[in-house]
Amino acid sequence: MAAVALSWIYVLFTTFCLGFGVSLLTERAFQCPLRRGDTLLCAGLIGATVYAQFFSLFAGVGLWANLILLGVCLGILLAGRRRLPVLLRSLWQGSSRGRRAAVLLLFVFWAYCASRGYLAYDSDLYHGQSIRWIEEYGVVKGLGNLHERFAYNSSVFALSALYSMKFLTGHSLHAVNGYFAFLLSLTVLDLGRCVRRRKLIWPDYARAAAVYYLTLIVNEVVAPASDYGVMCMIFWIVIKWLDALEEKRDSIAPYGLLCVAGVYALTLKLTAGLILLLLLKPAWRLLREKRFGQIGMYLGLGLFTALPWLIRTVLISGWLFYPLPGLDLFHFDWKMRAENIAVDAAQIKVWGRGLYDVALVNVPFAQWFPGWFASTLSAAEKLLILADLGSLALLAGAAVWTLICRKRGRGDRLLVLAALACSYVFWQTSAPLTRYGYAYVLLLPALMGGWILLGLGRDGIARLLLALYGAYKLYVTAAYVWSAAPADAWLWQQDYGTYEVTAYQVEGETFYVPVYGDRTGYDPFPAAPTQGGFELRGEDLSEGFRPAF
Repeated sequence: MAAVALSWIYVLFTTFCLGFGVSLLTERAFQCPLRRGDTLLCAGLIGATVYAQFFSLFAGVGLWANLILLGVCLGILLAGRRRLPVLLRSLWQGSSRGRRAAVLLLFVFWAYCASRGYLAYDSDLYHGQSIRWIEEYGVVKGLGNLHERFAYNSSVFALSALYSMKFLTGHSLHAVNGYFAFLLSLTVLDLGRCVRRRKLIWPDYARAAAVYYLTLIVNEVVAPASDYGVMCMIFWIVIKWLDALEEKRDSIAPYGLLCVAGVYALTLKLTAGLILLLLLKPAWRLLREKRFGQIGMYLGLGLFTALPWLIRTVLISGWLFYPLPGLDLFHFDWKMRAENIAVDAAQIKVWGRGLYDVALVNVPFAQWFPGWFASTLSAAEKLLILADLGSLALLAGAAVWTLICRKRGRGDRLLVLAALACSYVFWQTSAPLTRYGYAYVLLLPALMGGWILLGLGRDGIARLLLALYGAYKLYVTAAYVWSAAPADAWLWQQDYGTYEVTAYQVEGETFYVPVYGDRTGYDPFPAAPTQGGFELRGEDLSEGFRPAF
């Protein structure tokens, strides 16, 4: 835990500096400085991720990556030295003593959670090895030929490598997901304002859904999986979008910048892409006002955010998007075979549907849904899915009624709900493992129900239920903290698992495979669940792999 907390102080410093730099740019380009602390830190986290990916194109992400990052941060502080004291004073004076204490408590709490808990199965299957490849080599051509899961090029792995501190401590920390949760919890703190205003506003329902999610993952954020970071980002984007709607901001800049954050969410996990339906709002406004220069700037920011991720995907797999073999653009010698990609994509789908047999990937929705609903979901999850299905019907009715009555004032809310509904439907019909889509599963019914209650003007019961629910979640969380205390993770973070492996040689290079099962952990390196099926492209590992013919 101590190692996580100390590393987060460094993460806070660097992400704040990068966020401050982003704020200077957005103020000059869009007249939209970033004023909130959580917004600055989130913008900085996006910047750190993009930087780590660009750096990985040239070298391993370790000591030199961090030294250059520190240099960039110091340069930003120097460039904004006149603005910085004003910003810091505003952030300090704009928060009460209670809020400052709550931020400190949340920092300690999430550092505790990120130091111990349940390490997801896939973390020892390929997450740890993926991060180590980035630490050691940056990007390696055709790495997916060693094991197809290495081609799941989530940008969170590059971020994890940047902040793993392996070069400094000898331990590869994997605490980035805890930091995502910490940032989201800072945004959720504003839920307390409903007590002072004595009413709920629409963003409060999204914050309540985020609280539910955060309490679900307290024992899981120790894992470096991509699912938690992307879900936190979806919650954060939607909450900030609703805040902007609630404040009736005339500027289109906040929405355009949040769409850039949506592009970032896509690089964390490709399935988050439908949240970009939100860009219809800023796009329509900018096109109508013929602000083509700003359109170009937003597109440039989005491309800059996605570009290193796209390049990494092409270099690792030979495909622009993985695992989508339908878009066949390249003919590199390291290109993964299309048939292998199709099998991998099918495995993800059938596993999420609770079928566990690739041959059943084309079973119609009506046939697999009842079994999935009955056998793979908890009682609470079943209620959530029923609420989602009901919300889809209500949303369809609201959309039709809006068109009939021509109530244009509902367009903004309908767009948010439509983006979440499309994201939910895509998740539900593809690979509906709950951890892949909790943000959509929770936000859709929460916001649909919140809209109805706001329309009725009856939120007293909702506030009472929210208070009782908060007290219950506080008890459950405290019980987890107490139960996890005996874990030997007060100094260092809980490490990856260890497994019995055997070595084999390919063209003079040593590789490892597990003796039992398919997991190898972070050590030894390089390791993969299966043996063979590839050959080296050159004399050493840095030159990559290609399929064995």
